[in-house]
Amino acid sequence: MKRLFLWGGFLALLGAIALGTAVYFAASNLPSFSELKDIKAGQTIVLRARDGSEIVAMGPSYGEWLRSDEIPQVMKDAMVSVEDRRYYSHFGIDPLGLARAMWVSWRDDERARATSTITQQLARNIFLNSNRTFDRKAREAVLAMALEWKFSKEQILELYLNKVYFGGGAYGIDSASRNFFSHSARDLSLGEAAIIAGLVKAPSRYSPTADVQAAVTRANVVIAQMKKYGAISPDEADVDVSAVKLAPQQAQNSVRYFTDWVLPQLDLLLPETDEPLEVWTTLDVGMQKAATDAIRANTPKGAQGALVSLDRDGAVLALIGGTDYVATNYNRATNAVRQPGSAWKLFVYLSALEAGYTPDDKVVDEPVTIDGWSPRNSGGSYAGEIDVRSAFAYSKNTVAAQLGNEVGFGTVAAMARRFGISTPINTNPSMVLGTSDVRLIDMTRAFGEVSARGRSIEPYGIAKVTTVDGDVLYSREAPRSQQLVPDYVAAGITDLLQSAVSVGTGRAAQIGRPVAGKTGTTSSNKDGWFLGFSSGITTGVWMGRDDAKAVGGLSGGTAPARAFASYMKVAVKDRPVEKFETDLKLPDWQLEPDDEFLFGDPGDYYYVDEDGNLIEPSGPQESRTQPFPPEDGSPQVPRGAGLVPASPAPPAASQDFLERATGSRAQPSGSPRPAGQGGAQTSP
Repeated sequence: MKRLFLWGGFLALLGAIALGTAVYFAASNLPSFSELKDIKAGQTIVLRARDGSEIVAMGPSYGEWLRSDEIPQVMKDAMVSVEDRRYYSHFGIDPLGLARAMWVSWRDDERARATSTITQQLARNIFLNSNRTFDRKAREAVLAMALEWKFSKEQILELYLNKVYFGGGAYGIDSASRNFFSHSARDLSLGEAAIIAGLVKAPSRYSPTADVQAAVTRANVVIAQMKKYGAISPDEADVDVSAVKLAPQQAQNSVRYFTDWVLPQLDLLLPETDEPLEVWTTLDVGMQKAATDAIRANTPKGAQGALVSLDRDGAVLALIGGTDYVATNYNRATNAVRQPGSAWKLFVYLSALEAGYTPDDKVVDEPVTIDGWSPRNSGGSYAGEIDVRSAFAYSKNTVAAQLGNEVGFGTVAAMARRFGISTPINTNPSMVLGTSDVRLIDMTRAFGEVSARGRSIEPYGIAKVTTVDGDVLYSREAPRSQQLVPDYVAAGITDLLQSAVSVGTGRAAQIGRPVAGKTGTTSSNKDGWFLGFSSGITTGVWMGRDDAKAVGGLSGGTAPARAFASYMKVAVKDRPVEKFETDLKLPDWQLEPDDEFLFGDPGDYYYVDEDGNLIEPSGPQESRTQPFPPEDGSPQVPRGAGLVPASPAPPAASQDFLERATGSRAQPSGSPRPAGQGGAQTSP
């Protein structure tokens, strides 16, 4: 026992010497009090709208630094009572508190609870992270004792109250007071101080802006602790915390969907940096509010709504990911994948127009079966012989199926890829009715590219990023635009889209000026879509339930179209009325000899097949049908199921051009040219 006592004492002395040495060197290397005041946690990012106004500040916010004599005593007492009641008597760590925690842990057979003192919390906030490891706790204890060695209790408490995190990006009691109560921390009442002190344990759980009742309950615990340890009298403790007036919160509800989408893009646009940033976005505050109001007013009860609005260059003017960000922050505009229904027919008819159809061509709306699949029209009726324009306007499923079958379902999938659809696409016959899942932002982009007369656009939300001093770290350069379809195809599909709004299923989307668009409704009314454009602004609206259950009465031509109209009336009010270019101009390959086509730029037109491969410029396929009525006035053969093949169009380019354009070697005279080399196989 004597040896055990001696060796124990000797080892304890060595430990004390080692600890004292560690604390001494730590204290010697600690920054000065003024330097500690200047240390700030995290990165501040201010996001600005397109007009330069601040829409939201992300990251830490700091209020005014309050000296110890400016901090209300009630605030000090509240914090000490609930976080570290022996603060004024310990030396950075609380041996009694630690021993009690270990005893309770052993007695109740559970993990020891946190026993960090205010000084330890300050050391962790300034110098360390929150990892629950023995190494971190040991360093935290050494730094806490070093702080106690170098600074007074009042200085440590001043640092703590000006630096501790209170949630909502607020660091320090002044920032918290202004955030929650709209006044300086110098004027904190007992109830307000109790609410702030109660936040330290769990800022998100006890935030008065998130859960008022939880904040009040926690504040009452703080007041009870203050009364128990004599910081306040029983009479003073009789305070109604629920009567504390909270500051009105800014409505950042829908804006957060947009900021959640753009902020991760900074990691790709900028090198790693911790300096404060100002991000200049494309968001239009007025349009965002109009979009929020339109979605909330028109979305059916129990359903969700989303909206994306693009300027003619792809700039995102408004983005709504749901009806209530606080209730659910899932972004349905950019992340959700849903079936588009008849809105997918955009790609079917683009493919048909590119194959030679025109809006005035005749098709037959009648029952049809393709590979065992028999599509039905809404309502079960069939119109017989109609033109392409009417078939699109009234969203005839049988006609879309026939057109998709004629041009090829793989061709329709390739067209969708060409227009920016990034999700998987099936090539079953039913794909023409929108059975492949898509994202709202991708579909809106596709309609925006039609609005841009068939040229590619890329949705973007960040225009530039600067430092707080104005140094430009990133400035967006417009990407090279590609011609996705010829002008006559873009004009033809715009004609069809305009008819769908003027006389077809999208009549509810009319706004008193030219609008082109398309509705989409999935089976059992699970999804409703409307996508369209006017005066250079393209907007897509989706509505439905997150669990994909049916929504009574929902269709693309009802609530989504009304939400579109409500928003677009505000969005385009300051823009001139623009008429659409829907005049079909025959392409040169249909009017001129083959060698005339060589005067064009073959790099102006390309497409990507369903596997993502770039296909070089080519002329019409041999299967191209007669696109225009014969000039001699003879009757044109109707198109539809059981189409009668028309005479093939002349080749779009000569054999010599194709060989030079693709770099392929000339074939021996008389040998056939393999299909797929250098674009389309030319006609004999």
